[in-house]
Amino acid sequence: MTQIAVGQPVPAFQASSTHGELSLDSLKGRKTVLYFYPKDSTPGCTTQAQGFRDLHEDFLAAGAHIVGVSRDSLKSHENFSAKQELPFPLISDTDESLCTMFGVIKMKNMYGKQVRGIERSTFLIDADGVLRQEWRGLRVPGHVDAVLQAVREA
Repeated sequence: MTQIAVGQPVPAFQASSTHGELSLDSLKGRKTVLYFYPKDSTPGCTTQAQGFRDLHEDFLAAGAHIVGVSRDSLKSHENFSAKQELPFPLISDTDESLCTMFGVIKMKNMYGKQVRGIERSTFLIDADGVLRQEWRGLRVPGHVDAVLQAVREA
């Protein structure tokens, strides 16, 4: 499977989320912010989710959906989403199909050990399903604001 690239259409996908089945087709017609994060209920991921939650209305006003993705189970996502009062869906990518499509699985150092995990990344997909911008290996502080700015300019 070839990795997607900016300026190219995102391949069709279907995935289970906290809001039911999601597909690329169901997201077309509005811009989509697809963000990948390592793990539910960890400090950085919680801060990032809260940032998207707190600016959710601004993203909607700018014509964009927000969708989070990690390898956690739907049950984990449902608990995380309820606890953080997230108004947007979280996709459970337990088979790593979306992670692979977007090329976000990397070897990372955790406590001195090499582990396979998700590199925190965000992708902006336009209303026609074309990848317009990507942020890889990002830091959480200031990121959500940068994405919102990009959505407004897209």
